[in-house]
Amino acid sequence: MGAPRGSRLAGAAYVAGVRDPRVLEAIATVPRSAYVPADETIVADRDRPIPIAGGQVTTQPSLVAAMVEALELTGDERVLEIGTGLGYEAAVLAHLAREVWSVERRSELADAAVENLRAQGVENVHVVTGDGTEGVPEHAPYDAIVLAAAYPRVPRPLVEQLAPGGRLVQPIGPGGHEDVTLFRGEAGGIVRVREVIGARFVPLYGKHGFAPGRWASPLSR
Repeated sequence: MGAPRGSRLAGAAYVAGVRDPRVLEAIATVPRSAYVPADETIVADRDRPIPIAGGQVTTQPSLVAAMVEALELTGDERVLEIGTGLGYEAAVLAHLAREVWSVERRSELADAAVENLRAQGVENVHVVTGDGTEGVPEHAPYDAIVLAAAYPRVPRPLVEQLAPGGRLVQPIGPGGHEDVTLFRGEAGGIVRVREVIGARFVPLYGKHGFAPGRWASPLSR
């Protein structure tokens, strides 16, 4: 899954089956090199995951594009992202939505993401340090929610914070071999819509996810 090494980012998104021109433009516009460790900037334009602190990764652009396209953003949405990392996906979402709230459980990553987003002039992303499985209830409901970590089911607080008719995308699985799945909000719950793509993700840790200290799965691909 993904594009050959050295391919252009917009082309990588096409390989993943992405056709939404707004998503492709966002992927092509956001400089991934601004959201990776300094010693990884030389490979930032390749469609591959890049390791960051805490055993996490910055997901490759083709996978980000596929997940974001499934949210069907039109530009006026409030979006919740779980797993900020260094801010790359949040920056892509910022191009496509009115407002983005992003939760990162590691304070060093959250602080770095804030600095990266500020340096790029991104003003409509709010980074919160905390347990992503709890969401950010004070700013709910959200028109779209996307998770960058895997768990076998959608955490109940996120179900409750999704607006009726809203879209939620999550890697469903144990961490290491997932089906990235699209859900739609309905009164009192969510319904599964379709599988978006297969991938590998790190586990989702938190009160409504895996307990911290669980064995870490392979990097998302």
